[in-house]
Amino acid sequence: MKHVIVTGAAQGIDYFFAEELLAKGYVVTVLDLEPERLAPLAEKSENLLALQCDVQNAQQIKIAVSKAISTFGPPTCAVHNACLCPFGPVEGMSEIRFRDAYEVNTLGALRLSKAVLPYMKEQRGGRIIFTSSGVGVTGFAGISPYASSKGAIESLAKCLAIEYADWGITFHLFHPPLTHTASSAPLPVPKEMMASSEAVGKGLARHMGDQSFVICHSFSQRLQTGLCYHFPLAMGRMMSRMTARYQKMQQTGG
Repeated sequence: MKHVIVTGAAQGIDYFFAEELLAKGYVVTVLDLEPERLAPLAEKSENLLALQCDVQNAQQIKIAVSKAISTFGPPTCAVHNACLCPFGPVEGMSEIRFRDAYEVNTLGALRLSKAVLPYMKEQRGGRIIFTSSGVGVTGFAGISPYASSKGAIESLAKCLAIEYADWGITFHLFHPPLTHTASSAPLPVPKEMMASSEAVGKGLARHMGDQSFVICHSFSQRLQTGLCYHFPLAMGRMMSRMTARYQKMQQTGG
């Protein structure tokens, strides 16, 4: 059976991503700080292994990946979804908050890659997917640690795609829309404008095998992501202005 290793799937998009993979007959290993949150899925399937793991710790990832492989065999796919999203203006943001975001979002992706690459090289094939974000392409006001760390994994994925092509290992980016998750909850955006975690997670699972570098859960999201790549600053400014207007309306009761 095909084995997928996922970081940060105890809630939100990748919880439903894991659920859909299990329904499709995959075996799934989840690395997360709170693996107990996956108990409802574990009760329904013996093909799920949930391991406690901090993606900021390379040794923990290496040990967890080794345990996953001893349980289910080498992974055919690894997905880095764990993320941290500090909010606030850059002048009031400490460097520590930036480092924390990069440790989880960017270096977490690198650590996972380094842990699974030897096994994928041995089998001469596999795919590694990083969960990115439109704001990593466009920029966005008030979340520069998160947005810039996502921009970094965009470049990291491109570099590794070139570096490991001869081994049959491909790198890809998931590009979900603004989704109703714990990470996005502090954003001053109407909840009705946010996509459903379940719809996005299950959609990404269905498209996980797409050959394109950028993978979206739906055709409409692919179009929106295309606009972000073609008009990055314009899209970032537009989304930031819309958010600021909504926040002002909420504050004034308008």
